Amino acid sequence: MKEFLSRRGIPFKEYNVANDPAAAVEMVRKSGQQGVPVITIDDQVVVGFDRPRLERLLEDKKAGRVSFGLSIADASRIALKHGAVPILGAFVGKVSPHSPAQRAGIQAGDIITEVNLRPIGNALDLEKALASLMPGSRVTIVFLRGEQRLRTELAL
Repeated sequence: MKEFLSRRGIPFKEYNVANDPAAAVEMVRKSGQQGVPVITIDDQVVVGFDRPRLERLLEDKKAGRVSFGLSIADASRIALKHGAVPILGAFVGKVSPHSPAQRAGIQAGDIITEVNLRPIGNALDLEKALASLMPGSRVTIVFLRGEQRLRTELAL
């Protein structure tokens, strides 16, 4: 990870969670994970060295795109992990405080199924849909919360 960031000239701060209990607690609070590395770009958390996702987040940051403030995973993968019927969408693991996602009323456990009439089948679909949004644009999001299908609108 350090080499990946250094080659791109991106400054970073490294925390050794084995030697810094406060950093370890913060890592688990942000990511819900104890595995390393945990990388935070703006308010987006990436667990492990997920190169494609890291490159997308860094490109979004460089291009000045809006960070929506979600930690997401494929809803079907989460459902299978818990023995439930697979469902299409992006499962929301965490919502960053004061983020556009929080202002839109999205909560951890929601499953996002549509953004601006664009179907969302997995986490990558959601990342692509959100990456196309620029500051000042309006977004309509359809999501599931339990058995309810909800819709929210937000100006970025």
